Amino acid sequence: MAAVTMRLGEIGQQLRAFRLESGMRADEIAARLGVSRAALYRYEKGEVIKLDTVQRLAELLKVSPLTLLGIGVEYYSRPLSFFERVRQMEEEADQILQIADPVAYLVTSDAYDSVLTRAIAEQTDDQQLVEQHVAIMASRKELYRQRRPTMITMLSEAAVERFLVRGVGEGMAMDESLQTEARRVAAQEIANIIEMIEAEPIGLQFSLLGDVDSSTNCMLLRGRERMMLAINPFRCDAFPAATTGVSLVTSAPEAVNAHQRVIEVLWKESLKGREAAERLHDLLARHGLR
Repeated sequence: MAAVTMRLGEIGQQLRAFRLESGMRADEIAARLGVSRAALYRYEKGEVIKLDTVQRLAELLKVSPLTLLGIGVEYYSRPLSFFERVRQMEEEADQILQIADPVAYLVTSDAYDSVLTRAIAEQTDDQQLVEQHVAIMASRKELYRQRRPTMITMLSEAAVERFLVRGVGEGMAMDESLQTEARRVAAQEIANIIEMIEAEPIGLQFSLLGDVDSSTNCMLLRGRERMMLAINPFRCDAFPAATTGVSLVTSAPEAVNAHQRVIEVLWKESLKGREAAERLHDLLARHGLR
């Protein structure tokens, strides 16, 4: 019975993520499924969903029923829906292994979120999009603070250097004052990472990939029941409605195991501890930010 309940909960999680991905309103999806909006929200909370409704939902969202049942691969073409799915997985993760952006989002500062939100707001008049982004990302950080899963993060040296040059929200048009602030905050985030490396907090580790620039950003999230893999072309400071790549989520053992082996090799070869901190100090100094 517990396994059935968990499966329903995961279908509900995917339903919410797919709703964000589609951009459709809840009442529109409910109408196409032939259910009430209240029923749709109940499904998202993990209540019983009929198999014929699963079939209609799969047809509507152009995915296979197996994907909704957690057997296939989930695809997301917008950062907003992908980060909502990641939030759901982080809610149950005890360990996170990741090859990440120039930062590890869950331990970034409030200043990072403030600059990013302002940059996003300058790109769109869609206030709902901005609010959804803020809510999802804030929830991810709050979950991390409450649960404190073990987190191991590998950063690309080349990505860090670009981050210092271009600032938070790379690729988004900003006025000059916000661009200056975005660069200042980027430098502070790297300084914060150096402090965390030197402090060696329990359950939080960083390393630096000095000669690797082409590794795909990915996350392995280990929970009590299984391990999930998320492969993501989007940085955490991407515009939430961007459609310039496709993210995927799967628990397929062959995919999980292959990426775990790569991550373990890269971790072994990466710079850690004092070496990583000194290299990051050098990058700050190179750009006059130390």
